[in-house]
Amino acid sequence: MSPDRKRLGAKGKNPSPVVHARPSREDAHQVVYFRRHPDDDSAASVPGRDILSGCPITVQAKFWARLVAVATAPPHKFAGGGYWEAMKGDMAGWFEVRVDGPGRHHYRLFCLLDNAAEGVERPLLVVVCGLDKPFRTTLSSAEYAGVRELGREYLKRNPRPLA
Repeated sequence: MSPDRKRLGAKGKNPSPVVHARPSREDAHQVVYFRRHPDDDSAASVPGRDILSGCPITVQAKFWARLVAVATAPPHKFAGGGYWEAMKGDMAGWFEVRVDGPGRHHYRLFCLLDNAAEGVERPLLVVVCGLDKPFRTTLSSAEYAGVRELGREYLKRNPRPLA
C-alpha cells in the first residue's frame, strides 16, 4: 500500500472537517450589516453590502466564507492567516477582512465587534463598509477617515441600525 493510502485511511478518504456554509445559532458572533439611518443618508444604504454587490462572485464567496469562519471561531481567537486582521493606529478597534480578486485587485471589508448592541441574542460581527484598491497601492488617510466616520454613525444609536 502506498504511503498516501495509509495516511488517507483504508477507504482512501480524507476525514472531512466541519465546514459552515452559513452562520449558525451556535456561532460566537452573529454576522450583520450596518444600515445607515435615514437621518444620515436618505437612501438608508448598506455600505458593506454595496461593496460586496460590486465584487466578482468569487470574491463575494470568499468574503462570506471568511465571515462565517470568523463568527464561528470566535473573532478574537480566529487565526486569520492574513484574511482577518485587527487593525492598528487610527484604526484600532477595527478588523479588516481581506480578499484578493482577479488581476490581484484587493478587496477589503471593515468590521466592528459589538457586544453592547441592544435587542440581539449574541455579540455582533458588524460589516460596516468596504473598499477596493489596485495591486500594490494603499488606501488613503481620507478613505480610512471615511470608514471611521461610518463606525461612529453606527455606534451612536442603540438599538443599532442593522440591515
